[in-house]
Amino acid sequence: KPQLVASNDRFCRFLEEYCPVVTETYYPTIWCWEGRVQTLLRPFITSRPQVQYRNELIKTADGGQISLDWFDNNESLYYPDASARPTVLLLPGLTGTSKESYILHMIHQSETLGYRCVVFNNRGIAGEDLLTPRTYCAANTEDLEAVIRHVHSLYPSAPFMAAGVSMGGMLLLNYLGKTGRDTPLMAAAIFSAGWNVFESVESLEKPLNWLLFNYYLTTCLQSYISRHRQILEKLFDMDLVMKARTVREFDKQFTSVMFGYRTIDDYYEDASPCRKLKSVGIPVLCLNSVDDVFSPGHAIPVETAKQNANIALVLTSCGGHIGFLEGIWPRKCTYMDRVFKQFVQAVFEHGNKIFSM
Repeated sequence: KPQLVASNDRFCRFLEEYCPVVTETYYPTIWCWEGRVQTLLRPFITSRPQVQYRNELIKTADGGQISLDWFDNNESLYYPDASARPTVLLLPGLTGTSKESYILHMIHQSETLGYRCVVFNNRGIAGEDLLTPRTYCAANTEDLEAVIRHVHSLYPSAPFMAAGVSMGGMLLLNYLGKTGRDTPLMAAAIFSAGWNVFESVESLEKPLNWLLFNYYLTTCLQSYISRHRQILEKLFDMDLVMKARTVREFDKQFTSVMFGYRTIDDYYEDASPCRKLKSVGIPVLCLNSVDDVFSPGHAIPVETAKQNANIALVLTSCGGHIGFLEGIWPRKCTYMDRVFKQFVQAVFEHGNKIFSM
């Protein structure tokens, strides 16, 4: 049974009534219950619902561009008026885009409820060109702020919330910690966020985890920036960046330098959401598994979360990183998908019961 951590009794009662999945026993798929196995198999096992996107490129203040993929849900029976249709902003993980299976499932869940979704693809990640020598990181929230302002300006009367997965969840938490209550978002859902980057990279550098995850993730990051080599090599020694064999080495040579940090430790400290949790000013539900090698259980800020009435943590003993597979053959809905669907519906349909807390 998941551990529900929340200091606010009203928030707890709200979740128990309108998001009861967080109090139900989670039964992981018995033949792949171990966290690393769940993490590795989920992308191959889960189905990929068909989603037709409408793409929009928006310009940034520094001359760059951001790719947004919209699922307008114009056939919505519950919300035929587009101006009032609830909107969910989705943030994928470190090298993820709107094509990730977990994003497609979130959109499928939102479609059945009548909601609109928009996926924030980080700069240069979804096939569009980099117009300036700048990418993205978990600590810099400027692009996210621009996207939130843009979406809200298009539908100022529509209820608006966000959901972030892995690094997308870290970015969203860092934004919320920076803005407090000064955001058009009603609430947020966070899945498999890395709370303390120092602990995350240390966990990923253990020999088996390096072999299974770290090296592959590093090559994905290198592949991403190599597509934009022509514009990036004006500022970086790309040959040195391409020699990195861990995420830490990549961040040391590239990410921390790009965003002006004196040292990689300065970057990791700024990127760790656990340091900003006390400042979050809207209701946030966070789902983590304590066997997630990307976000080890001992680094989840349980005591800090208890100091903010807006925060609720849901901690499972199994599930891995963006895994949460359940059932004998977990092709369709995961535990994470059910948490997402129930919480988003709870906020949009019954949110007034928690916004007065």
